[in-house]
Amino acid sequence: MTGRGCRQSPHRGATPPPPPPAATAPPSSPRSRRCCLAPSLAPAMARAPGARGLLAAAALLGFLQASSSFEVKDSSGKVCIIANLTVAFSVEYKSNGQKEFAYFFLPQNATVEQESSCGNGNTSQPVLVLGFGAGHSLSLNFSENADKYQVEELVFHYNLSDAALFPNSTAGGTKKVSHKTTIQARLGTKYRCITSKEVNTKNVNVTFSNVTLEAYLTNGTFSLNKTECAEDMVSTTAVVPTTPKRTTSQVPTTNPAPTASPPNPEVGKYNVTGSNGTCVLAYMGLQLNITYPKKDGKMGLDLLNFIPHNTTSSGTCDNTSAALNLTFDKTRVIFRFALNASTEKFFLQGVSVSTTLPSEATVAKFEASNNSMSELRATVGNSYKCSAEENLQVTDKALVNVFNVQIQVFKIDGDKFGAVEECQLDENNMLIPIIVGAALAGLVLIVLIAYLIGRKRSHAGYQTI
Repeated sequence: MTGRGCRQSPHRGATPPPPPPAATAPPSSPRSRRCCLAPSLAPAMARAPGARGLLAAAALLGFLQASSSFEVKDSSGKVCIIANLTVAFSVEYKSNGQKEFAYFFLPQNATVEQESSCGNGNTSQPVLVLGFGAGHSLSLNFSENADKYQVEELVFHYNLSDAALFPNSTAGGTKKVSHKTTIQARLGTKYRCITSKEVNTKNVNVTFSNVTLEAYLTNGTFSLNKTECAEDMVSTTAVVPTTPKRTTSQVPTTNPAPTASPPNPEVGKYNVTGSNGTCVLAYMGLQLNITYPKKDGKMGLDLLNFIPHNTTSSGTCDNTSAALNLTFDKTRVIFRFALNASTEKFFLQGVSVSTTLPSEATVAKFEASNNSMSELRATVGNSYKCSAEENLQVTDKALVNVFNVQIQVFKIDGDKFGAVEECQLDENNMLIPIIVGAALAGLVLIVLIAYLIGRKRSHAGYQTI
């Protein structure tokens, strides 16, 4: 096969953009103070026009939130989980028939709930449950495998009846979302990740930053050794795409030397044609990220950028479902779409991946699938568009990253996209600069008023003779 290709093992597994990114406090001081929003002001800001975006903008500037520290102890008082972290939430909800977004942080006064546990051998695993506000909670469910531990699943409960965070919410009651994560580390090391990492679920984005955590503790405190996340490993050189080939590396457990960062994949155009014409139309850059066990007992990272002119596409479709099959080299990715007839929306329901791993892998053939997704949603007749990188989690070992995606399924007029429905990530990116500019203008106005008042008072102190 000829052409430009790139399969590498970068030090970046999933690199989600951080809207809204949480502030990062200095690593040595997880509770170091920043100019924090007083708890009594948060509801008022959430109710103010455009204020939900202001929280995101302030987070970008690093003004609002310092990381918080939490511990889980067993019945004897021994610490088994420590977590220092900053968490920002973005929740989509309905208010008077309109789509609204609520932005808020995990508060520093969040409590470790009684459901938290150190686990009990093979019968249960450790879990950290943090409660806050009016019935909201965030759970980190841990598991261990061989010489590693990981946050197996994130579970977030949020109460739409909380008028402080969700003013005029049409729906009420508590909602639950859950998602697998890529947070993992070797046993006996602490996990460290300063860079923002986003977990996307239906209607909810959860952004972690300035994270230091460790489970399965043996001495009641953080281990001296650490496992750094891929996003924190700074790159200093560029990678020139070459003919498709594999280069691999070990998942690092200590500070590595700077390595090359992979380029973003080239955007390709793909379509599926059915009996009634085009039923799937997609523009996107496609990247496959696989974590796999090596024969030496270590973990390897393997990344593949799909090259559009060397990628073949095919698929099927009917009135309520469609499939887009993309094959590049020895790798195939299948996207399965479905139609929600009640809401008249299409969405990505499942992704399947199959590829051949490097010879150092313990198993040469890799296959994974996830058929319970709800991503890339848009109204039938419209197209879904997102300029930001989106990470589609197939399993805890496989991610499909899409870049500059625009996609439409069903009811396509010829070979043209319909009206665009922007993803939440892009909406946040457009909103934040506007809010930051407005905030700075307000600050200048306050300073000017203060100056004029001070000048008037100083003149009042003199009398004419």
